[in-house]
Amino acid sequence: MGSETIVLAAVWYVAFLLSLTCHEAAHAWVARKAGDPTAYEAGQVTLNPIPHMRREPIGTIVAPLITFFANGFMLGWASAPYDPRWRQLYPKRAAWMALAGPTANFVLVILCIVAIRIGLLLGAFTIPASLVFSHMVSAAGGGLAEGLAQFVSILFSLNLMLGAFNLLPLPPLDGATAIGLILSDSMALRLAAFTRNPTFSLIGILVAWQVFGKLAGPIFRAGAALLYPEAYPL
Repeated sequence: MGSETIVLAAVWYVAFLLSLTCHEAAHAWVARKAGDPTAYEAGQVTLNPIPHMRREPIGTIVAPLITFFANGFMLGWASAPYDPRWRQLYPKRAAWMALAGPTANFVLVILCIVAIRIGLLLGAFTIPASLVFSHMVSAAGGGLAEGLAQFVSILFSLNLMLGAFNLLPLPPLDGATAIGLILSDSMALRLAAFTRNPTFSLIGILVAWQVFGKLAGPIFRAGAALLYPEAYPL
């Protein structure tokens, strides 16, 4: 295992942890504002990744490192606790809480776009000849700019995909709860009861993975168009 692989793994892991931490902290913050202090009391309204790692060590440490060294990219998960009784009493509030996680990911995407465009204006970055997940922008020189270009590339792509994946309306993904915003309270409650079954969550993940495999290409192209509308128009 070379030093370049170790450095790349470190860059990936920082971007991965930042993405998951922002996602879960957003869930926890909105839940507290909406009347459920469960995640707040567990210490998860924070951008410190340690509480999130303690809650899900397999999803935040073991799984991402295994998938990186096996496949060259990181997969994992985290979670924020909530009170099921609160969700039953306030299904619309729970839907906003669910939507907060993907929203945080898309905010990070926007921040990456701003950083990349500023880098282009300053001459630190250039638009690469072809775009791939971990190479959305090139550094004009070496050193710090090169490391920053790789980090912001991974952060952009990772959050674009993480936000979109979690919006799929399948349990246990956030979209299965967020869809309650367009349903009546009674329908949202029935959906919540249906999705609490662990069997449906397993089926939902398997189906979501298959569906997202067909959506990932168009989503990536849409992200490229947002980043470089002059080079990749929709």
